[in-house]
Amino acid sequence: MQFIKLAQLISLGISGLIAVTAVQAQSGSTMAKVNGVAIPQSRLEFIVKARTAQGQPDSPESRKALRDDLITEEVIAQEAKKQGLDKDPDFQTQLDMARQTALVRAYQVDYIKKHPVSDEELRKEYEALKTQMGDKEYKAHHVLVATEEEAKDIIARIKKGTKLEKIAEEKSLDTGSKNKGGELDWSPAASYVQPFAEALTKLKEGQLTQQPVKTPFGWHVIRLDNVRPLKIPPFEEVKQNLAQRVLQKEFASSVNDLRSKAKVE
Repeated sequence: MQFIKLAQLISLGISGLIAVTAVQAQSGSTMAKVNGVAIPQSRLEFIVKARTAQGQPDSPESRKALRDDLITEEVIAQEAKKQGLDKDPDFQTQLDMARQTALVRAYQVDYIKKHPVSDEELRKEYEALKTQMGDKEYKAHHVLVATEEEAKDIIARIKKGTKLEKIAEEKSLDTGSKNKGGELDWSPAASYVQPFAEALTKLKEGQLTQQPVKTPFGWHVIRLDNVRPLKIPPFEEVKQNLAQRVLQKEFASSVNDLRSKAKVE
């Protein structure tokens, strides 16, 4: 559903981080020993929690496979140290980068713990999204080309009887719809960039844009096929997605504030 699409996770992986905050390290517990070196149980538990947060199952079989992988990694790591590879400059750079990434994730987890999202915030976000999405969704076809001249030529060809679908398969730069004859999924206007959305909503069913529509992606020729009422999912159904969306915005604002205060030379 398009409503849920608007609340998708950002690349920081907020949803995974929410689950990872639940990891409780089993301090002092040893999963295995390799040449006398202990592999802590907490390492396995951390990976299991991270995987289950992304929908992967937790089972005795998967844990056994993970345990074997961790033991193999320890064997390799010990041999690498014997060969002095831990002193290699490239390794040191990778280690520094890994440490930096771990610190960033630790900051994200700590931020989530300290900034729980209230139901009031979620409902406010829900109502804002409902307003943004509108009450209609549209089914359309389009052709995307690089120049206005190409788009005008396509409009002329369609008016003379050439099928838009045929032209889209031949010329469209939109790889997502090109092989479908320019067909776009049912979507609310708000899911498109503004110039495209404005042009789409002004069309009548079956009507073609009389002039090319310019967006940051290029020049479009658009045909509106159908319009129907938009079904908004109930609040409870999208509550988790809304929490992720609110956290995304708040975290991004926090990072922007940190950047503005940082002295960069």
